[in-house]
Order: sequence, then C-alpha cells, then structure tokens
Amino acid sequence: MAMNSQVNINTVDSKAELLLELQQIRLLAMDVDGVLTDGSLNIGAEGELFKAFNAKDGMGISLAMRNGLEIALITGRRSEIIHRRAEELGITLLYEDVKDKALQLKQIAAERGISLDEIAYMGDDLNDLPAMVQAGISFAPADAAKDVLKAVNAVASCNGGRGAVREIIELILEAQGKWENIVKAYMSHGQGDKQ
Repeated sequence: MAMNSQVNINTVDSKAELLLELQQIRLLAMDVDGVLTDGSLNIGAEGELFKAFNAKDGMGISLAMRNGLEIALITGRRSEIIHRRAEELGITLLYEDVKDKALQLKQIAAERGISLDEIAYMGDDLNDLPAMVQAGISFAPADAAKDVLKAVNAVASCNGGRGAVREIIELILEAQGKWENIVKAYMSHGQGDKQ
C-alpha cells in the first residue's frame, strides 16, 4: 500500500509502524481555528463575522464519516459559524468553550467506548499539546506552531484551512485499506457529499 507521500512523518516510528497505528484509529478529533480554518478571526462590532472553510477538508470529513471514522471538533471558542459548518457536514461531536482539551478527549473516549489509542488528534498551537499527548496519534497542519510541529507524529504538507484535514483523513483511510474502494465508488457514481 502506498502511503500519502506528502505527509511528513515526524517521529522515530517508521512509516510501517505509523501505518499499523493508523489502522486502529476510529475517531479523528481536531481543533477548529488554525486546522479547519486558516486561523484568521474576523470579528466585527456584533461579534464574529465569518470563517473560511475549505471544501477539500469538508469532502474529506464526509468521506471519513461515511467510511466509519468519527469526527469530533474541540475548540476553545464558541461560534455560531462552527455550529453551521458542523451541521452542514453532519458532525455531531462538537465541543466548544473547552479549556482542557486533554480532559475533553478522555471524556469523548469514555462516551464513545473507545481507547485513547483509537483516537487521532489534529491541532496547530500550544493549547492543543495536552490533547496530542493523550491521543494515540497526533497531527498538525504545515503552518502549526513550531513546538507543535516538533511534538506530533506527522505533519501535513498543507496549511490549516487549506486541505490539511483532507490530507490526514486520506492517510488514515489509506492505512485502513478503504481509500481504493472510495475512489472506485466515485468512478462509477457520485456519493452526494456536502463539502
């Protein structure tokens, strides 16, 4: 099986070891600002005006959920815009105003009846590090904070809000032997995805 060559393996683990670890992932948890968006906060007098999301990331999330990989959003902010995006993509595991992302990750594992080793976490800044340490595997977009880039298992070649989430989802689905069948399904007919 070919591994997505764009992802930079950042640990002492070999690519083969990482592939084995990815095979057991059942849930991908991620931060929002700086991961699903480019991290820009567009705030007007009445509050948050907008966030820019990437359609490729949205498609990746649709593919993930349709193929047995749960998605959870964990953010320290509260935003109606995040609610709209989560609803549009069918994400039901949305946690806002989170001060302790590691504790939230443990609670998600307990609620879902899975181990932390079955959870991957993707974040971009220092407040994500505690969750990254708890998760079985950790990822970051290419433009994450330098200390995060050093701490994670693998780094996407794309920046946050620019396809990094899609890249990591493809990596997980490839490792689980699902990607080839996903592509074949699209060759024969569409899947009705929301992006």
